[in-house]
Amino acid sequence: MLEIIDLHASSNNVKILKGVNLTIKYGEIHAIMGTNGSGKSTLSKIIAGHPNYKITHGNIIFKGEDITNCEPEYRSHKGIFLGFQYPIEIDGVSNEDFLRLAYNAKQKALGFNQIDPIEFSQILKNKMDLVKMDETLISRNVNEGFSGGEKKRNEIFQFALLDSIFGILDETDSGLDIDALKLVSEAINNLMNATKSIILITHYKRLLEYIKPNYIHVMQNGKIIKTGDSNLAQQLEEKGYEWLIQS
Repeated sequence: MLEIIDLHASSNNVKILKGVNLTIKYGEIHAIMGTNGSGKSTLSKIIAGHPNYKITHGNIIFKGEDITNCEPEYRSHKGIFLGFQYPIEIDGVSNEDFLRLAYNAKQKALGFNQIDPIEFSQILKNKMDLVKMDETLISRNVNEGFSGGEKKRNEIFQFALLDSIFGILDETDSGLDIDALKLVSEAINNLMNATKSIILITHYKRLLEYIKPNYIHVMQNGKIIKTGDSNLAQQLEEKGYEWLIQS
């Protein structure tokens, strides 16, 4: 589904990614771990097409198409979704209106008919059942007054509603208590199937106890320095990152 080839990137003339190589197949979950400043979040934003980063070398291939220089909305319409580490509040915009406009923007881009509010309400209900979303959150403004867990759940709900096939979830576990973490993890697991793939960016092993990755990658200084199975998270929990950096 996704192939990243020798990717180098910078922001404000500061080199951040220094040769990232990564291949993700359909139906796989990949976790990316590493210390602060290692390039994890930068990689996620670059895959999604964030304009603050400049790719200086390498390519991003998505479903066989080179999207290295494509606009963010094109990538989204093709099926890429980025769940933010810190979802923002949008005053004066209801969650339902926001979601319907996003949904119809994708419908239009793909050449399908746009959905009216009544028909959209049924689509919302079906997706809410899938991720066990609280109905009261739909009528409120986007993320306004939401708890940390509700904000992260709302991100997963957007992923489900847009029917994206490739999700990049940047520190979905950040700021969540254990109950919220279980609910968010369950929603992610409910979404996964053989046609979707996910990158989980995390610092901690606890998320990976609920969502089992096929592979774990460790980033340091803008590169992937180690790849392993789920046991790698346990090693990092016990020994930290220093042993990998020194080796």
